Amino acid sequence: MDTGGRRDWRDVARDAADLALLGILLTLAAVPLLTAAAAAGTASAAVHDWTRTGSWPSARTTLRRFGRAVLPGVPVSLLALAGAALLAADLAALATGRVPGGPVALLVTALIAAGLAGYAGLVVVEVGGNGGGRWWASARSAARACLDAPTRWAALTGVVALAGLLTVLVTPVAVPILAGYTVAALHAVTVRRPVSVAVVGGRQRPADPNARRRVSVAVAGRRELP
Repeated sequence: MDTGGRRDWRDVARDAADLALLGILLTLAAVPLLTAAAAAGTASAAVHDWTRTGSWPSARTTLRRFGRAVLPGVPVSLLALAGAALLAADLAALATGRVPGGPVALLVTALIAAGLAGYAGLVVVEVGGNGGGRWWASARSAARACLDAPTRWAALTGVVALAGLLTVLVTPVAVPILAGYTVAALHAVTVRRPVSVAVVGGRQRPADPNARRRVSVAVAGRRELP
């Protein structure tokens, strides 16, 4: 527990272990592939609760969220897998010269892929604020947020790109652990701006679940006054 708002190495170690376990569970739940969206949304909802209340949701709550998200998440999983496969095939074809375009086309395609990955990361954060569901509404909200705050979009793209690079560099057994840290990093990048606004206004960051709604509006550039 914190003492006077101060944290020591035990708090950091506990948080690191919690995020590592989250990543392992996320990876195991996504193994069937069709459950990948449900697993990502449920993990994002857990991180959302943790960052705003300081505690993780119960196992019962997490299982209930995952169960509700499986069927609605199947089309999302299929769309994400198909899009990733097409982009990977396109990049491979450009890199090997099977498709004309050369380095310029390869660079443009890589930038597009990175931007889409950053957008997908924001969608996952938005879904976490919606209890692990409502993918299509979250996708629309994330699209508006990316257009209204391109620097935040670029930061999210950087997080996903770094995670992809680390996935290639680290040992395969550490990849599931990296997944939990990536979800937490996406949330951290997304909420940084609303926290600053709250400090300037002389108010502390709210710790209730409704705080996610304010974060989403602030990211989209349409912060509402209470």
